[in-house]
Amino acid sequence: MEKELLRKNLDDVIYKIEKARLSVSGHHIVQLVAVGKYTTVQNIETLYSLGQRAFGENHVQQLESRSKELEDLPIEWHMIGTLQKNKINKLLDIKPSLFQALDNLDLAKELEAKLANKQKTLSCLLQVNSAREDTKSGFSPEVAIETYLQILSECPHIKLEGIMSIGAHSNDVKQIQNSFETTYKIYEKLQKNGANICSMGMSGDFELAIKCGSNLVRVGSSLFENNLNS
Repeated sequence: MEKELLRKNLDDVIYKIEKARLSVSGHHIVQLVAVGKYTTVQNIETLYSLGQRAFGENHVQQLESRSKELEDLPIEWHMIGTLQKNKINKLLDIKPSLFQALDNLDLAKELEAKLANKQKTLSCLLQVNSAREDTKSGFSPEVAIETYLQILSECPHIKLEGIMSIGAHSNDVKQIQNSFETTYKIYEKLQKNGANICSMGMSGDFELAIKCGSNLVRVGSSLFENNLNS
């Protein structure tokens, strides 16, 4: 993609983030994580040159290859996809800034054991299935808080920073809003336990997510689409 098109896309996304952020509060800060799933290393490098610093990948293999190719750049890498237990060691070797999809207790226990063995820590977000959809992974809203506290207590090498969720897969805006509001209520209750990140919102719904309290959005297609009229 041409640099100017990437610049336009980035400016458009930042404008929308700012507009949504200011509708909440001038003090509400929102981080943009650019999701590189369907784009090239060259486009990530160009977006970095335009000022974007945090990038997310859905798969460990892609995160590994891209972090190596771009190792000269101090990129803040996020692992945002489901993690298989047999990929834990590979992820830890990459040393991402944040793993956003801690979605089950077995994974937490395995992750803790590997981290303890390596004498490392990893910042993570607990994934909440606030839409209660079978196609999504994560903890149900009913158990999210007690599970968060359990991991805090039993897994000292896992540094829980907050929670993540994916909005309801629906054309009903109210339904999507309800899923975000459910996540935010859980986040609010966990702030006294050190939670500071509420990761909600992707290309199709990040403005609504911010209005519901999100302070980190994961945007891919809106940044890397080729539509000159977008």
